[in-house]
Amino acid sequence: MTLAALARRLRERELSPVEAVTEALERIERLDPALNAFLSVRAEEALAEAAGLGGAGWRGPLHGVPVAVKDVIDVAGARTTAASRILADSVAEHDATVVARLRRAGAVVVGKLNTHEFAFGATTTSPHFGPARNPWDRERICGGSSGGSGAAAAARLVPGTLGTDTAGSVRIPACLCGVTGLRPSIGRVPNRGVVPVSWTFDTVGPIARSAEDCALLLDAIAGHDHADPSTLPAPVPDYVGGLSSGVAGLRIGVVSHLLEGAVDPRVVAAVEAALGELAALGARVERVDAGFLRETEVVTQLVMLPEAADAHLPWLRTRLADYGADVRARLLAGLLLPATALVTGQRARRRILGEARRLFEQHDLLAAPAMPVTAPRIGEEVVSAGAERLPYRLALMPFNSPWTCLGLPAASVPCGFVDGLPVGLALAGRRLAEETVLRAAHAFQQVTDWHELRPPVPV
Repeated sequence: MTLAALARRLRERELSPVEAVTEALERIERLDPALNAFLSVRAEEALAEAAGLGGAGWRGPLHGVPVAVKDVIDVAGARTTAASRILADSVAEHDATVVARLRRAGAVVVGKLNTHEFAFGATTTSPHFGPARNPWDRERICGGSSGGSGAAAAARLVPGTLGTDTAGSVRIPACLCGVTGLRPSIGRVPNRGVVPVSWTFDTVGPIARSAEDCALLLDAIAGHDHADPSTLPAPVPDYVGGLSSGVAGLRIGVVSHLLEGAVDPRVVAAVEAALGELAALGARVERVDAGFLRETEVVTQLVMLPEAADAHLPWLRTRLADYGADVRARLLAGLLLPATALVTGQRARRRILGEARRLFEQHDLLAAPAMPVTAPRIGEEVVSAGAERLPYRLALMPFNSPWTCLGLPAASVPCGFVDGLPVGLALAGRRLAEETVLRAAHAFQQVTDWHELRPPVPV
């Protein structure tokens, strides 16, 4: 059952909040040992909160809906470990703003989800808490860093989750797990109460079954937070209300160079078929030359690595050995970059933003594969992307860095399978145009069923 369908049943009192939460907790207990999507479960607390909702007035559009959040997002009284040894015993005193807003909408947080250590990687294979496993093939990764969020949504452990996205961490697991994930524009959703990676690029975003589900979650969490200077005081649209507008007349530019080179041709075929569906619905789909986006790979690293090193500086000085090897190496790389790297990166980013604005004068959305390959096996560091063999992290960067660097809303939408593993279509919109991204994804999901297919886990 999708989040939207469950919310309707709860609203119509066909199901009580306690029944909805109990069902989720039973499914987590039964299935999660094989997936390791959850790092902690708030069973007693969640049931008590659900019972309180049952006797109260209608709280909001998520009344009684069980959700889970990535374990870098604070939930008062629960551990926020960031899948790290350093924060293994850290207990949050307050809810993150997004969690407080979920509660205000009536949601019940049932637990905290697995993540790449400190949300700083793309596999979710923490050496401290173990790997999250892909529900489509448990020997494969979920992607990262919000891998637990992707796995929990795909396996229907909960109907909706929150992840975070700095350089692809919502879109990658959504793609590899066959669910829908949205990275909002920078500043659209508050980061207060979230363990930082990079202040320039960090954002919280939903991962769930469908665009409608993501719209419901975004409706709940988006908007300015007076205590968070990273948020924008911009009006927030009705994301759910805008879903039915369709795509007729929308101009979609397909990034040509991301359909060529280091990408599995079977992935390209699935994406092109999805774009054909959007064209049949009335969108104007055409290829565009956006070669300047290639620069975003380097620019993103020039900004992200020093900012991450700065966020971790006290622990790098005192607890260096407690990091996993891959995260430690990237943090040290950021520490050793010259001070000019960050300045150069920010200057280059401003120039790229100008080029992107001109491109978006001609197009409402840009499209590409969300990932160039399907989910690698756990421990597999080199992947085949078309005719090339290259490190997994390098393979994914061209497909995620553009939307990260530009701070744009971008979704991964299920659009097919290759050898039984999910493929995703990336849709990116203008800054603060999440509603356009979501309505295009929703229109596609009204004529396809990729997002409805279930992985081979027990019902």
